[in-house]
Amino acid sequence: MSLIAEAPNFLQVYSDGSVKRFNPEIVPASLESVNGYKSKDVIIDPSKPTTGRIFLPGSPTSSKRLPLLVYFHGGGFCIGSTTWLGYHNFLGDFSVTSQSIILSVDYRLAPEHRLPIAYEDCYTSLEWLGDQVCCEPLFQQADITRVFLSGDSAGGNIAHHVAVKAIQDNGCPLKIKGLMLIHPYFGSENRTKKEMADESIGDVAMNDMFWRLSIPKGLNRDYFGCNFEKLDLSTSVWSKFPAIEVYVAGKDFLKEKGVMYVEFLKKKGVKEVEIVEAKEEPHVFHVFYPESRATRLLQSQMSRFMEKY
Repeated sequence: MSLIAEAPNFLQVYSDGSVKRFNPEIVPASLESVNGYKSKDVIIDPSKPTTGRIFLPGSPTSSKRLPLLVYFHGGGFCIGSTTWLGYHNFLGDFSVTSQSIILSVDYRLAPEHRLPIAYEDCYTSLEWLGDQVCCEPLFQQADITRVFLSGDSAGGNIAHHVAVKAIQDNGCPLKIKGLMLIHPYFGSENRTKKEMADESIGDVAMNDMFWRLSIPKGLNRDYFGCNFEKLDLSTSVWSKFPAIEVYVAGKDFLKEKGVMYVEFLKKKGVKEVEIVEAKEEPHVFHVFYPESRATRLLQSQMSRFMEKY
């Protein structure tokens, strides 16, 4: 048995198919208000299993109904969890800043569960939310007419595909008002200028590894889940695409793909598309530095976007 893929300190994949994950610090949920918010773990589908964590302000500033945000974590589809310290702190704080109720989803991971499994799991979370919003006490103040999707890196990719599925599925129980994609993780067989630069060799190799582990066997980076240009959708689907704000980071070598994604949406006729750049920040800085000034600014920008809808 030999090691065939590794993300140091996070993931090891062996030739016999076994996988070892090394989680960073994790945080338990608490129904007691901590740092101004409450949290609770829930089981979305015990048969898969998929789980989630609900965040809401400990003391809402208004008696009005609160918007719902469904969040998908990043990690190249292979690692990550809403229980990680960085995600827990970022989402808990954001529930207070935005005065929203957040469901953060833990979907099944590759390589054991390759794409499109993550898309399917995360869409199921919308169906679960539609069923539970009337009976889960933490959703008591939720406004199901104001639902937003968000995620970072691979989670941003997932949010895009879940939004498409929600448009295509007339039975979706929730109305998606907007998307907020943070440093979305897309790719293709064609390299960008940044990807071809010498300083990007290590990042490109790591990204290629994650795509190799998550894409269905026998396919390449032009798989529709990786290359957004390969998803064949009708004009009517694009015309129904919700408002979207895409956040990119100046020091993230994936920034070019984020910019290309925004231009692609505009060409497809998506009416409301904006891009926001954190010029001096790296990829998913909000997870590694959830209390930084840049993260607070990101939370404010996202809150303003939600307030418009």
